[in-house]
Amino acid sequence: MTAPTINGARYPQPIEALLPAARALDLPEGEAFPSRNRLMREFRIGAPKAGELLALLKAEPATPPADTAEPDTTDPALTPAAPEPVPPAAPDPTPTPEITTTEPPTEASAVSHPDTPTPTAPARRAVAWPVVLLALPAFVAIWSGWVGLGGLTGFGIVHPLPGIWDTFSINSAITLPIGVETYGAYALYVWLSGRVPAPALRFAKWSALGSLAVGALGQVAYHLLVAAGVTSAPWWITTAVACLPVAVLGMGAALAHLVRTHD
Repeated sequence: MTAPTINGARYPQPIEALLPAARALDLPEGEAFPSRNRLMREFRIGAPKAGELLALLKAEPATPPADTAEPDTTDPALTPAAPEPVPPAAPDPTPTPEITTTEPPTEASAVSHPDTPTPTAPARRAVAWPVVLLALPAFVAIWSGWVGLGGLTGFGIVHPLPGIWDTFSINSAITLPIGVETYGAYALYVWLSGRVPAPALRFAKWSALGSLAVGALGQVAYHLLVAAGVTSAPWWITTAVACLPVAVLGMGAALAHLVRTHD
């Protein structure tokens, strides 16, 4: 514990330095001197030093307070002279001008509760139906491009339910436009919504851009191969296209997990 300071100095201090501070202590009514315990507590000193300080206080001559001393009124020199009577001031003949205040005209206003918020006009949302017109031709081109590239890379008619439904068949090339383009649109929506945690936002941003880039490269590859009269895509294109469904599945599962991390 740090000792208090008096006049810029820290305790312990000599008795002579403590005497003015002890003399200035506020005392309860009816007590002429502070007790030894209070001196020990106030100045954090020992009992011997507190006793010596109390003895010095008691040895000082008692002086009456300055404010209680009354002057000797018997001395005529000290008797205050009576003030001379002052004649009353004559009233000012100039009349006081009247100040008239003009009140602003009151306007009619709707009466409402003070805590009721002021309604604001709802902002009109932008229409989204033009996106349908933009998506229809893009859907036709993207679908045909991916299905055609799938046919050049080994995708084709398969029977997914052998022994259960032998006549049921499906062209596996449709998995390319459905997987790649659907994931790209979903990741783009998550990124631009801004209502997901920061890790999901970053992942959605880069995966959406990557999906759109892969979709564009797939369309370019298909049209170049068809224009060159190629009936079977090179092995490196086939390898990349064959890995797309697996990559889309992994990215979709990761994004769904990141989106729900704040739940």
